[in-house]
Amino acid sequence: MNNTSQQKNQRPSLSVEIAGLRLKNPVMPASGTFGYGQEYAPFFDLDELGAIVTKGLSLHPKAGNPTPRIAETTSGMLNAIGLQNVGVEDFIRDKMAFLRQFRAPVIANFFGNTLEEYGEMARRLSDLPEVSAAELNISCPNVKKGGIVFGTDPQAAAEVVSLVRRHLDKPLIVKLTPNVTDITVMARAVEEAGADAICCINTLTGMAVDVHRRKLRLANGTGGLSGPAIRPVAVRMVYQVVQTVKVPVIGVGGITKAEDALEFLVVGARAVQVGTANFVDPLAMPKIVEGLERFCREQGMDDINEVIGSLQST
Repeated sequence: MNNTSQQKNQRPSLSVEIAGLRLKNPVMPASGTFGYGQEYAPFFDLDELGAIVTKGLSLHPKAGNPTPRIAETTSGMLNAIGLQNVGVEDFIRDKMAFLRQFRAPVIANFFGNTLEEYGEMARRLSDLPEVSAAELNISCPNVKKGGIVFGTDPQAAAEVVSLVRRHLDKPLIVKLTPNVTDITVMARAVEEAGADAICCINTLTGMAVDVHRRKLRLANGTGGLSGPAIRPVAVRMVYQVVQTVKVPVIGVGGITKAEDALEFLVVGARAVQVGTANFVDPLAMPKIVEGLERFCREQGMDDINEVIGSLQST
């Protein structure tokens, strides 16, 4: 077989690196849309993913908001789940046993309502060898400072990231909220405070009304908007953050197919997270991985890294 034939038969590499983590491909679930992995294991081998991202974890179990807490919208959905989760103790005892069987890195998303809670969570996750990295959700109110959201104030964001950094001996990914005036200010603040990577964006705040009943569709009133409707906003923000920071960026927001993921990669994201699409099609992520490989073949590329940051200015 000549070299040309060998090149045609060789599969392109989809491997990427994020904050020292080597991922077999750049596709992973967005936190809160994949449970703890068990819910999707009947549909496909989770080792097909670049990483497994857990549902957000808190120091103590959290029941979440009253129902209804999900409402479908045009090209997306609103959710006000309220960060329901089993708590870190139950996660360690009941969920890690399942996750240990997979080779894909486990990224534990976590949050708190006070600096002390964030610090304690960082310590607990740092002690878990099965957790490869932690994803810090700063879209939460600081109950000790009048409810100001950590992720909307650069000083508050830097403070919590700096605290977590001191207690976490693993790669730290900080997930940014889009509900700010200038996301680059937030990105710069968390990078300087010690973030190893940045994930953006979290959901946009929205509201929906049942006009026949004259009532809000969510018991909480407002919720987080996700799905294809937000993708152009997410792509724009990822592009801005990539231009601002030196740490790697993970893009998330409205990805349903490989072409969507490629938008984020072309503007400079090194990996992507898939969220709402998982509810529509449990096989969305494996299909996206297949699509990325097919794209590389069609473009004559040997490595997905050739796509990353390849946006042409003219």
